[in-house]
Amino acid sequence: MSISTRHTHSATAATSTRSQRLAVAIGATVLGAFLVYFAGFSHIEAVHNAAHDTRHSAAFPCH
Repeated sequence: MSISTRHTHSATAATSTRSQRLAVAIGATVLGAFLVYFAGFSHIEAVHNAAHDTRHSAAFPCH
């Protein structure tokens, strides 16, 4: 009977780990998209220029 309990517990742990990974991945994607769009469409010139200079320093073409 304890084997069945252990199996159920490990399945629950694997499911919670998978759901935690998914939540972190979604959160990182939303945060990343927010930062990219905030910097790209910012009316604050310092923010836009800082992102622009960072792209150039990473050898990422943006023009």
